[in-house]
Amino acid sequence: MSKKYFGTDGIRGRVGEYPITPDFMLKLGWAAGMAFRKMGACKVLVGKDTRISGYMFESALEAGLTSAGADVMLLGPMPTPAIAYLSRTFQAEAGIVISASHNPHDDNGIKFFSGRGTKLPDELELMIEELLDTPMTVVESSKIGKVSRINDASGRYIEFCKSSVPTNTSFAGLKIVIDCAHGATYKVAPSVFRELGAEVVVLSAQPNGLNINDNCGSTHMGPLQAAVLAEHADLGIAFDGDGDRVLMVDHTGAIVDGDELIFIIARDLHERGKLQGGVVGTLMSNLGLELALADLGIPFVRANVGDRYVIAELLERDWLVGGENSGHVVCFNHTTTGDAIIAALQVLMALKTRNEGLAQTRQALRKCPQVLINVRFGGGDSPLDHPAVKEASKRVTGAMAGRGRVLLRKSGTEPLVRVMVEGEDETQVRSYAEELAKLVTEVSA
Repeated sequence: MSKKYFGTDGIRGRVGEYPITPDFMLKLGWAAGMAFRKMGACKVLVGKDTRISGYMFESALEAGLTSAGADVMLLGPMPTPAIAYLSRTFQAEAGIVISASHNPHDDNGIKFFSGRGTKLPDELELMIEELLDTPMTVVESSKIGKVSRINDASGRYIEFCKSSVPTNTSFAGLKIVIDCAHGATYKVAPSVFRELGAEVVVLSAQPNGLNINDNCGSTHMGPLQAAVLAEHADLGIAFDGDGDRVLMVDHTGAIVDGDELIFIIARDLHERGKLQGGVVGTLMSNLGLELALADLGIPFVRANVGDRYVIAELLERDWLVGGENSGHVVCFNHTTTGDAIIAALQVLMALKTRNEGLAQTRQALRKCPQVLINVRFGGGDSPLDHPAVKEASKRVTGAMAGRGRVLLRKSGTEPLVRVMVEGEDETQVRSYAEELAKLVTEVSA
């Protein structure tokens, strides 16, 4: 059964445009509260990032949840993975995050976690959607939910992050620049790294409700690159607005993406005999990651794009490490979802263990040239189903003999076919991509 509101990562859109409106959030809070109450007594944690619209939606959700008889515990601005963690430790039925992640301030959205700190199961999301289509009621006055605020939420999460590295760990002597994207990590991230001994220079940690992800953070790496060079820092760490994505910069100012971070973490666990299985990437993970892991004898599988699918694959296989090149990195040996601070700490531990800098460590993964061409088509039959396109894709894949790959997929948001080819020879890769893009254009005419 298809979902009306929930996407791969909750409900998201432009503030003021349905369904990202106060009246919908009121109804959503009520529907979620009614669904969670079916599991018994109901306690729901609510956190948010630093967008100005978070105040409005927090109040609306609070009213809806309490009208359904759910007790609400407010966390204030906190990273998304912190809500997942605190939902577990407070034994809540669910956690709600008000955030649009790496999007600009005029977007917002809602993410849900179960009481186990995982994504909601499909059946619970469908139950909430069914309730959204029914009239809203209010429980009798004596059963209306209560609201409280968790004042030590930041301290609890800071200690949890620090617990992901050995107790005696010290990063003394390490100079780090951190870009908090004027988002949810602005308080906790600097504290975590400073308390572990690092010298920390902080960028973009003055949120005003409007500047989240604005020319900063993991989607705009220029300021961090410049600061790492200006400060003569050992490395830089960039978070996104809600703290579930991380990218890094080495001491030369070069960007280190999610694929490289995943490799560094997985290789470290493998060398210490603690990897437990293999690594999960996505359809967009660079072929270089797959080849580098294969050289170490580490299995690698690809999930659909989206951390939800990476997590599902990890759970199915009982593996520990996975993620996306965009910076979602999942370390199941420490937490239940993608956590940017914890992922960054695991990278720093791997560097410390090898006594290497980030620029040196990343060299073990040689990323393959990747060419992506977007081809617009006018609807109707998908050009991907055309026999000529299928045959050409098969031919190119065969010609690369296991050292390259082809990915043709329709965009989920625009009338585009994305033609991606990657392999070891950039000239050959570009030639193949242009050939396939031209063919897709011809059959789309």
